[in-house]
Amino acid sequence: MQAFEYVAPRSLDEATHVLAHVGAEARCLGGGTDLIAQMREGRRSARVVVDIKRIPELDALKFDPIHGLTLGAAVPCSRIHSHGAVAAAFPGLIDAVSLIGGIAIQNRASLGGNICTASPAGDSLPALLVHNAHVLLASAQGTRRLPLSAFFVGPGKTVLRPDELVVQIELPAPPAGFGAAYLRFTPRNEMDIAVVGVGAAVVLENGLITQARVALGAVAPTPILVPEAAEALVGKAPSPEVFADAAAAAQRAAQPITDMRGTAEQRRHLVGVLTWRALQRAVERARVSQLPQPTAQ
Repeated sequence: MQAFEYVAPRSLDEATHVLAHVGAEARCLGGGTDLIAQMREGRRSARVVVDIKRIPELDALKFDPIHGLTLGAAVPCSRIHSHGAVAAAFPGLIDAVSLIGGIAIQNRASLGGNICTASPAGDSLPALLVHNAHVLLASAQGTRRLPLSAFFVGPGKTVLRPDELVVQIELPAPPAGFGAAYLRFTPRNEMDIAVVGVGAAVVLENGLITQARVALGAVAPTPILVPEAAEALVGKAPSPEVFADAAAAAQRAAQPITDMRGTAEQRRHLVGVLTWRALQRAVERARVSQLPQPTAQ
């Protein structure tokens, strides 16, 4: 690994000041589970590593049932899936963060890092997309907020400028009758990269799907939303036939490649299978969310 300067700012202003002066030769360190490995392998370089974990905004987890969830970019996955209220409100997100490495990795890995690595196979990305996540970016010039779906531009590439960092990820509060799920296929259960990942979210009202989102990972240059799959669902009662239509739309939207982890044909088949199953699970969770909750005695 090359030699580098290490700085640990304690405020957002201090961090953006460093990035403004160092620019493309700086790298932000949240959990470090991607960055350190990539620097050791020579796939990334940095003259300055900026440790962002001490910045209050980036280490904050805030949940409100009305306004939703705000996750600082450096919040580790273990804090997210161990938070009871968050786990109940955002089930698809919990599916994903529970799969990112083993326990030791989850105590370090952050969603901010997963987003900025921008791997097409990143587990959290389809789940965040179906939860309609937005990201807040900051630089010395100010802040900007954009949908996560507009953040990725290619494998390992984002709209993030060299003088910017991700401050937080924002998820709106789920409406009544909401359910979501994330499923992936890997040869092993842990410590492996998804061959295909699928996120699905639905809102049920009076027995019909009134809102839907389907997102795919590992089958295109970036994680993608599939509006055609959502269109196949909205206004219809959940059924195997409706799920099959949405799964077929997801397969048509996929752009899989053949590599050492799987063939394009296998990936396209898995997109159909996992979309069907993720929708089934999302609907099941939506139905449970509509049941009356027990009152305290």
